[in-house]
Amino acid sequence: MSGGRDPGLQPERTRLAWRRTTLSSTVAAVLAGRAALHGGVSAAGVVACALCCAAWLGFLILAHRRISGLTGTGRTATVAEPPALSPRHAALAALCTVAVAVCGAVLVL
Repeated sequence: MSGGRDPGLQPERTRLAWRRTTLSSTVAAVLAGRAALHGGVSAAGVVACALCCAAWLGFLILAHRRISGLTGTGRTATVAEPPALSPRHAALAALCTVAVAVCGAVLVL
């Protein structure tokens, strides 16, 4: 058994974490949209639902870019040295996640 680190494990774990977070964000956005339109369609509900969907879509695009950056040419191939997530993209991902959570909380309350 070799003592070296397998460079394929960390990108794989990171890719799976991005997929889990994307799934959680999707569930939060769907529930927020459902809550916004549950009592009937109103202008405020439609605007809140649209903002939540825009934040979700922004996060989805960022996550897709990151997942694509972690994989090679094939679906299961991983890059030996994945590029670092830029501070701008990290801030946008955090902002989109917080925006979806806030929209969901506002619509539930």
